[in-house]
Amino acid sequence: MKRNSTRTRKQIAGDPNDRQGMLALMGEFFEWMQAKNFSEQTVDTRRRQLGYFIDWCAARGIIRPAEVTKPTVERYQRYMFHYRKRDGDPLSFQSQSGRMVPIRCWFRWLARHNHILYNPASDVELPRLDHRLPKNVLTASEAEEVINQPNITEKLGLRDRAILETFYSTGVRRLELINLCPYDIDAQRGTLMVRLGKGKKDRIIPIGDRALAWIDRYLIEARPGLLIGDKGLDRLFLTHLGKPFTPTGMTGLVRHYVHAAGVGKKGSCHLFRHTMATLMLENGADIRFIQAMLGHSRLETTAIYTQVSIRKLKEIHTATHPARLHRSQ
Repeated sequence: MKRNSTRTRKQIAGDPNDRQGMLALMGEFFEWMQAKNFSEQTVDTRRRQLGYFIDWCAARGIIRPAEVTKPTVERYQRYMFHYRKRDGDPLSFQSQSGRMVPIRCWFRWLARHNHILYNPASDVELPRLDHRLPKNVLTASEAEEVINQPNITEKLGLRDRAILETFYSTGVRRLELINLCPYDIDAQRGTLMVRLGKGKKDRIIPIGDRALAWIDRYLIEARPGLLIGDKGLDRLFLTHLGKPFTPTGMTGLVRHYVHAAGVGKKGSCHLFRHTMATLMLENGADIRFIQAMLGHSRLETTAIYTQVSIRKLKEIHTATHPARLHRSQ
């Protein structure tokens, strides 16, 4: 299922018949990315981010990449810094950086393929990003409270329980769970196969017996009743219409149960990813095993959970700090 098959792309300003125009050369750039096996999600994201820049240039009479200079790119950076969204909030530095990276990649490609004489974005510096901790992480009891919310006497509730158990047990990403097929679950080995995860990488990760039991019950008691024709025959989890979930639909489903549990924390699919990693670290798992579970290419990305996992530090603080509420006799 294509990511943007259910939504219409925003029309980007420009003349598609101008072979040296922004729109035509952007199209060539994305054809090159597809030929180099970049993921559809990456191509779609860069198309949207570049579209903002091309529209901004068109509004100022800049219609060809050859007309863009380094001061032009710097002006666009200042524009993003001062830009305000509909709610009055500024763009985060993460968003500003996300919009600049495709521009730098595009102009590097344009220069290498001799569409422009030099790269005007080569020396542009990206904003420094904050290293933020996950906003919310569930405790083990809170996670159980959320997981127990679905009504398992109904087939949709049984499906939702299996979804929540899979998220909690494996920490897979939202799109990775949506793309799961029935044959990706190996109950005998207790493993789950993630096919073409982030970075188009496959990985095999363990899944707990409890999650497997709920998936098995869902496959027997609920999924046959959700199948309509061959719409979602190859997907493990199906909507009430017999189709695969959309990313937005999966987010809404999980967020509903987190809110219904009344644990006082916000979040959705990624909340279980953070929770799994943090609780496993607190219970003694090696960080490199967590890295393999989450599919992180760099250990530094996983290391953030060592800062969230504070239980051990709290125990040492309580045992060694002299300022205590009750003095020992």
